[in-house]
Amino acid sequence: MPKVLVTGSSGLIGSQTVEYFDQLGWDVHGIDNNMRMDFFGRDGDTTRTLNRLQSVTQRFTHHNLDIRNRELVASTIADLKPDLLVHCAAQPSHDLAKDRPFDDFDINAGGTLTLLESVRQSCRDCVFVFMSTNKVYGDAPNEYEFKELLTRYDYARPEDYLGVNESCRVDASMHSLFGASKLAADVMVQEYGRYFHMPTVCFRGGCLTGSGHQGAEMHGFLAYLARATSEGRPYRIFGHQGKQVRDNIHSLDVCRAFHAFYKNPKCGAVYNLGGGRENSVSMLEAIDRFEQLLGKRLSWEYVPESRLGDHICYISDLTKFRQDYPDWSLTYSLEEVFEDIAERHRSDAPAGIAVGNGAADRSV
Repeated sequence: MPKVLVTGSSGLIGSQTVEYFDQLGWDVHGIDNNMRMDFFGRDGDTTRTLNRLQSVTQRFTHHNLDIRNRELVASTIADLKPDLLVHCAAQPSHDLAKDRPFDDFDINAGGTLTLLESVRQSCRDCVFVFMSTNKVYGDAPNEYEFKELLTRYDYARPEDYLGVNESCRVDASMHSLFGASKLAADVMVQEYGRYFHMPTVCFRGGCLTGSGHQGAEMHGFLAYLARATSEGRPYRIFGHQGKQVRDNIHSLDVCRAFHAFYKNPKCGAVYNLGGGRENSVSMLEAIDRFEQLLGKRLSWEYVPESRLGDHICYISDLTKFRQDYPDWSLTYSLEEVFEDIAERHRSDAPAGIAVGNGAADRSV
């Protein structure tokens, strides 16, 4: 069977990827050193997720490794020679990057380069999947024309209805330091694909979510919102009257996109990947839905000043990926995403990977 190496294997997308390919019978290896706890404290600790993976998988090997360690990364990849590398490890916070700029850039940009070069030297036919971000566009998506509705902002022009596509510019905008480091990595992944003719792809994610997400205040919109509602934590809304909009994609559907690309790879590909128009929700709408599902009121305060570079309304236009991979589709509706996250907080279950709700039937 094929072999996959997953970086950030104890995070949301990484852990879902481990379980997804383990269930397919692949030889699965994961790299993770729980930097998330270093970033976010106890809220970010992924130990329970790793313990769960080790208990439910059959073919998973964990490697406690920092992707900034060039020698160890190179030797690990040379030994394993994976058929697929799914790169999810990152400093993931828009806000935290300003306080730890060297960690942010060394992990997001430098770590990605280390992985790419290690693959080129040892197994250049390995399909390289990079989990990028919509923050590579900076605040350019805020230049769209918007209309203000009762509970959300939306695009004003009919031609923008499906959202932001891959032609959105990536320069002459404010990204946050996180967006800049991810953009550096994104461009490098493309360059290795085009210059060295390696099978690489950048998936520019919208809000990636699911019950396995260790939500923290500075990262993980829906997961942390559910946690705050369930546990009675105070919550802050930063600007835009709480009407800012995001599209949300379940981690399992992200993994199905990875698999689809692996089966028909391209060199230097770029795709926006999110929940699209059908899975878009504003902050006010999300608060209301979790209050209904959890039977509790959220204690929140409004901070008029928005986060620097924050998107007013961001919906991923999925047209390009759907055209190139017509067998892929979203299998989790927005309501199912909410239910999946809420169920974890109802039961106070350990951080896990969603495989229920018909996941066995949600194949590519």
